[in-house]
Amino acid sequence: MAKRWYQEHQRDPWRRQARNSGYRARSAFKLKQIQERHNIIRPGDSVLDIGCHPGGWTQVALEEVGGLGTVVGVDLRPTDPIDGASLLTGDVREDGMIARLSSENSDEGYNSVVSDISPSLTGRYDTDQAISLELSAMALDVAAKLLKPGGSFVTKAFQGTGIELLIEACKKRFSFVRRFSPTASRNASSEVYVVCKNKKPSSERLDSAIEYIQQGLIDAGVLVGDEEEDEESVVGFRRL
Repeated sequence: MAKRWYQEHQRDPWRRQARNSGYRARSAFKLKQIQERHNIIRPGDSVLDIGCHPGGWTQVALEEVGGLGTVVGVDLRPTDPIDGASLLTGDVREDGMIARLSSENSDEGYNSVVSDISPSLTGRYDTDQAISLELSAMALDVAAKLLKPGGSFVTKAFQGTGIELLIEACKKRFSFVRRFSPTASRNASSEVYVVCKNKKPSSERLDSAIEYIQQGLIDAGVLVGDEEEDEESVVGFRRL
């Protein structure tokens, strides 16, 4: 299995095209295709890239905003410098990091928040789906705090249990919500991108997306509540 994946990875045309185009990752073309379809980033915009490592989406964002725009990236892992971008290392779940991200854009709010963040896959569907949902919901909560009214948001998700709850959480915060599958995604992947535009001013008063999705999964019987399970979980969503 690992050998076949490596051979397919080496033959991947998007990987070769990324290398030839100077992008750090093949995923850069996913954002380019999202941009071509939905025009979420405009010249002069301020953009926050959550989970920016290794920097492919940050590179594309810089191209789209031009010389008058601002691009800030953040990741738990250090990212090699990219000329024109401000790259931070840290956890966006911490209040101190939220304040730093805000100050990087002069506390004016961002026009767009994008996130291609992915879990470290374990091979167990329920675990991977739970972690993926939590990461997407976390990015949505950050976007709700840092986006200007009317701003745009993009996050990666995986088709399966709980994705409808994520979509519903997005609809509470944005007037335009669509799913989009770039052709640059791997054929065998179940990934999909949730594209949101026109952030509602009222979204700042909503409860966290993580809590909303977690409660929805508990109500559906997919998760167990805290009172039913004492074991410490490595993610915010406890599994049956």
